[in-house]
Amino acid sequence: MSNSDVAMVLAEQLDRPTALVVSKVDSLAANETQSQLSAAHAYPRSITRFLKESKGLATLSVEVAESCIYSVPRGGKNISGPSIRLAEIMASAYGNLQVAARVVGVEDTEIVAQGMAWDMEKNVRCVTETRRRIVDKHGKRYNDDMVTMTGNAAASVALRNAVFRVVPRAYVDSVYDVVRETAVGDAKTLPDQRARILERLQKLGVSQDRVLAKLEVRGVDDITLEHLEALVGWGTAAKNGEATLDELFPFGVTAPPAMNGAAGQRMSLRRDAQPPAEPMREPGQEG
Repeated sequence: MSNSDVAMVLAEQLDRPTALVVSKVDSLAANETQSQLSAAHAYPRSITRFLKESKGLATLSVEVAESCIYSVPRGGKNISGPSIRLAEIMASAYGNLQVAARVVGVEDTEIVAQGMAWDMEKNVRCVTETRRRIVDKHGKRYNDDMVTMTGNAAASVALRNAVFRVVPRAYVDSVYDVVRETAVGDAKTLPDQRARILERLQKLGVSQDRVLAKLEVRGVDDITLEHLEALVGWGTAAKNGEATLDELFPFGVTAPPAMNGAAGQRMSLRRDAQPPAEPMREPGQEG
């Protein structure tokens, strides 16, 4: 075909109505989707390989394992679970899975993001929506940079939720148990892990008193493995922009008192124990 013929063909295509052009684009997208579906059925995933690869990547180091745990306070309770980092790892290892996330709306006080996960092998698709506030506690709207960061955080949360609704929860829990053991440790490693995490928080400007007050414990020795999981998750949430350290560890909160009652006073547990009798007073004597 000569150059003049090519030019003639392009000119004819440009003169076509818009509906025909859109139809051609839709046809190309349909063909691409059909090709991906055919490849997914031709090369099915191996669950054994998927679990082995997910656990290996998620526990590559303690830092990677910690990033796979998130924890945020909601409604006076603490919510912990697998983070967006673990969702990315499992989506990559799962195979035959399409994922996407985007911001779909910016309202006066909230930003809206959508996440999508499509298992092309099982033909299971899930779309989730997440909302995040873009005003402070005084009702003042964030600046443009903060709105963008909040949108990215909302998109990550939406993507995480979509992935963990398509990938069976049994697989997610299996990988998360290994992640938690690597990041938090066990009873033998509790003292070392506890000291390491407290030292890291102190470098970020969070004092030990604020940590104890947040955990509602009296001393460092009262911090358990569950508390360490929450601390690791709060660090991940702060790193991902889901919360700030001042929100997670507020000022002005005090830890529980060391003892119930006066310091140094011993309390008898005997039922027949009676309080000491007051001395008898003469009539007219002042108390």
